[in-house]
Amino acid sequence: MTHNTPTAQPAVLDTIAATRRYVREARAASRRVALVPTMGALHEGHLSLVTRGRELADVVIVSIFVNPLQFGPNEDFDRYPRTFDADLAALGGRADAVFAPSVAEMYPSGASQTTVHAGAVAGLFEGTSRPGHFDGMLTVVSKLFNVVQPDIALFGQKDAQQVFLVKQMVADLDLPLAIEAVPIVRESDGLALSSRNRYLSTTERELALGLSSALRVAGEASASGIAAARRAALAAFDQRPDVRLDYLDIVDPATFLPLGDDATGDALMLVAARVGATRLIDNAPLHF
Repeated sequence: MTHNTPTAQPAVLDTIAATRRYVREARAASRRVALVPTMGALHEGHLSLVTRGRELADVVIVSIFVNPLQFGPNEDFDRYPRTFDADLAALGGRADAVFAPSVAEMYPSGASQTTVHAGAVAGLFEGTSRPGHFDGMLTVVSKLFNVVQPDIALFGQKDAQQVFLVKQMVADLDLPLAIEAVPIVRESDGLALSSRNRYLSTTERELALGLSSALRVAGEASASGIAAARRAALAAFDQRPDVRLDYLDIVDPATFLPLGDDATGDALMLVAARVGATRLIDNAPLHF
């Protein structure tokens, strides 16, 4: 594979037509295309996806689109950080192009009349707190796949349920691309990088370490089984009453369904909690 060198400033594509022309030109040059779907407010976690995309493909396209379909009526769509100029600067020398459509470009009739239903797993965990979120997410991801038609798309493992559902959609609908999950990027103290971390005050950021701390002690207790790992994680939250636990569970990575206490093999611990007004999620692999 011959990798091209990205320019200091990625090409900015704000229409579907322009993006399709760009991809056609890449295909004409026999270049492999990677897509990194984002909602902007980029941090090092996003940039790790771009870096991995550069390793796997010749052309890396980053989409920046805050998708209204995946926000509920009481969620932070209007508040969600939009930092396009900073995002573009961060992608300089890393990505080849940025697909940054308007809402009207993606949903010209105001909303998609045809949507993707994410299935039963979408009603669990994040889906319980955010009904309809994953239908909206898969709908826009399927649209992005149709616009860009990448060889590979990269997602962050921090959004583990999203990764599972995207992989399921690709398999169920026979979409001709590969999905790669890139490991979580953390601060030196263990906090998982998130665009929502910028909402945290200094005190709240310290409290937010409760999520990664709970995952860590669960890993330390995992040799004693699933029940012990769960007890250890819950005890860690008990020590931080200002961190309001939404859910904590252990699932089978192959099905994303909760595991019983007698299960063995690979597993994934999921956690979501509120720190102040900010809702954070995290996860970690375990083995029993």
